[in-house]
Amino acid sequence: MLHPTLRLFGSCTLAFSAMVMQHALAHDGDDHAHSVRQVKPAEMYEPTPMPDRIVLTWAGDPTTTQSVTWRTSTEVASAKAELAIATAGPELRNAAKAFDAATVALKTDLNTAHFHSVTFQDLTPGTKYAYRVGDGTNWSEWFHFSTAKVEQEPFSFIYFGDAQNDIRSMWSRVIREAYSDAPKAKFLLHAGDLINTAQSDAEWGEWFGAGHWLNAMIPNVPVAGNHEQHKVNETKRQLTHHWRPQFTLPEHGPEGLEESCYTFEYQNTCFVILNSNTKIKEQAEWLDNVLSKNTKPWIVCSFHHPIFSTAKDRDNPLVRAAWKPILDKYNVDLVLQGHDHSYGRTGLDTPSEDVNTVANVPTGVTARDEHHGTVYVVSVSGPKMYNLTPKPFMVRVAEDTQLYQVIHIDGMELRYEARTATGEIYDAFVLEKTIGEPNRLTEAKDLMAQRLRATKDSVPAVPITIPAGSSPVPGR
Repeated sequence: MLHPTLRLFGSCTLAFSAMVMQHALAHDGDDHAHSVRQVKPAEMYEPTPMPDRIVLTWAGDPTTTQSVTWRTSTEVASAKAELAIATAGPELRNAAKAFDAATVALKTDLNTAHFHSVTFQDLTPGTKYAYRVGDGTNWSEWFHFSTAKVEQEPFSFIYFGDAQNDIRSMWSRVIREAYSDAPKAKFLLHAGDLINTAQSDAEWGEWFGAGHWLNAMIPNVPVAGNHEQHKVNETKRQLTHHWRPQFTLPEHGPEGLEESCYTFEYQNTCFVILNSNTKIKEQAEWLDNVLSKNTKPWIVCSFHHPIFSTAKDRDNPLVRAAWKPILDKYNVDLVLQGHDHSYGRTGLDTPSEDVNTVANVPTGVTARDEHHGTVYVVSVSGPKMYNLTPKPFMVRVAEDTQLYQVIHIDGMELRYEARTATGEIYDAFVLEKTIGEPNRLTEAKDLMAQRLRATKDSVPAVPITIPAGSSPVPGR
């Protein structure tokens, strides 16, 4: 027979076990009485005196300048940046020079914040610098950036199609995977629709959060998409008022397009960024003038609305009629676009500038209309996907695939790789340039099967995986 104390202990144990079981069952059911509250956007993206949304861009020559922009609460009325040549030890902070920031207030749908910017000038080419931003009391961590060299050397950059939706949850993995494949990339190019709702501070907060410290160490080259336009009235749309406070970019474009239409040179390449949302004819004149003065062997253009759409009923005839003749005239090498939420890439042969005989549809494309020289790409990096209606001159397409592109230029050779969100090579080619002659294009071999939606008459293909870090181009 059990001792009374042991009987009491056993009784208490059973009672406690029953209580624990009841608690567990309650949490396995629909009882949300003890659930954690949801953090609201106004709280999550509230500015503070501590710098955030730090982003590098260029407003001038990448060999001798570097711009940086960041955000704080309105408590910070006077901000500054400190800069020093990076060293192997902490002594760099003793040699840092201070630079006063320009400050503007931005009232958003969530709050009012101050955006601060500094453009470091008269820098030494080919030099690694360390910098931090703050107000003298609250400082960011020290970041590195490197100025471009004057002498020629190979370089890479990363190109993203539309991020746009579910940026924090679904796009963040893409930019981070891209960085893991090209950690020495010189800049990140975003071909428009960085976010979905132009005036949403929470969405801009997601975009900056996805890139986070990468934005503070690798310059960004943003392109204005249609989702960066907001509705002013029933007939007018204009670039979001977030754009200019949060990016410091060149102001040498046509009047009214400052910081959304611009050009810069990096190494042996001329980069031209256009705003395909407005003032198409004015930009055509500007583009012709810019390219007429170009002395670089490579020309890469980027804008949002495709010359040749990958989606049904999304033609852009005004853009094509105004800009393609100029792209053809100057033998632009590569055009990087977004907007259509699928993937399509041409070879060197595309329809001519005659928009009346070559509409952006499969009909009307004949051999005599072909132009030899420019590769056009449409890509998407975010999770929003459209149906694909490819053109017959597109050599590689995809549906329902988040992608990023790593582009490497080495002298007279350009290597292109499109990779999936998990790092597999999906598309690749090499361009070889000989001055005065058409480029030579070598297509990659043994790529994974094209990712296309299954139809009632088809069986989905099993992809052939090209491991991350390898190259499907022979000899590369």
